Amino acid sequence: MTTPYYCPKLRTLPNLLLVFVFALSYTLAEAQEEKLMLHFEGQDGPGKGKKIVLISGDDEYRSEEGLPMLAKILSTHHGFSTTVLFPINPENQEVVPNHNSNIPGMEALEDADLAIILLRFRELPDEQMKYFDEFLRAGKPLIALRTSTHAFNYSKESQSPYAKYHWQSKVPGWEKGFGRKILGETWVAHHGNHAKEGTRAMMDGLQVANKNPILNGVTDIWAASDVYTVTQLGDDATVLIHGASTSGMNPEAPINWEKSLMPVAWTKSYNLEGGKKGRVFASTMGASVDLMSEDLRRLIINATYWGLDMEPLIPEEAVVEIVGNYQPTMFGFDNFRKGMKVTDFE
Repeated sequence: MTTPYYCPKLRTLPNLLLVFVFALSYTLAEAQEEKLMLHFEGQDGPGKGKKIVLISGDDEYRSEEGLPMLAKILSTHHGFSTTVLFPINPENQEVVPNHNSNIPGMEALEDADLAIILLRFRELPDEQMKYFDEFLRAGKPLIALRTSTHAFNYSKESQSPYAKYHWQSKVPGWEKGFGRKILGETWVAHHGNHAKEGTRAMMDGLQVANKNPILNGVTDIWAASDVYTVTQLGDDATVLIHGASTSGMNPEAPINWEKSLMPVAWTKSYNLEGGKKGRVFASTMGASVDLMSEDLRRLIINATYWGLDMEPLIPEEAVVEIVGNYQPTMFGFDNFRKGMKVTDFE
């Protein structure tokens, strides 16, 4: 009788296959979890060793597109390590700006040196919101763009300790919520004709005579998003740029002089009860299409240095060249790119 040929490798093949499948599944699951946020390691530059967290969460101005672009500029040209957070639909892990109650990764704020936000009408769960509250209590610097004046919108039934952040809060000491208390203003109205008038930054007069280093290299800003009404900013606010409404949606459009000028970029300080004093830079500009303006990008980069108490290192003309491809979507409700995952914004 012929003895069958025996090969030990064939016997172990199924086991090896199982090990391979398990390892692959674990790796994919781990990668999927990691990609609920983006991270760009800082390269050479003055910001080396500093960490910035950028939080996207608005349903109109396409911050899910604009903030990753800014993050890459900060990491590539200036050395900051950056992490970008997004509004995520937990059912399919897609980036859905209209999903206002979930921004995974807020714990990244624990060791952040500065945060950049563009939020609108969010109601985050307490386990996420607590990191933002702790960040502010620590007095860490904040850059807030466009609709961040009305970043939070809690329901009347909410029992959250953070409901005082609501943009129309009536809680004593928190009247008008996060916007008024931290940034100096909440949402009031469109001063410009929305989607028909843009914003022209007025860069002469008092601003030039008393030049702030945040304005280094900033000479020409036109933004497609319109001017917001600003009624009060507080005694400690310093207006850097006033904005005029333009009668049209392009940089060549004439100024509508029938409308008054409004603050469109300013600095101030904030201080939560029992917390440390912090620095704020706020601008009512910042839509993804606004960031096509080189000098608006430069303004935000300069403000990052200022927020981190690095004014002497603000360049005379900061490098703000876009890294990679950037084709922003025009602002508007429900016109975000559907089916997008976090990796699509890398």
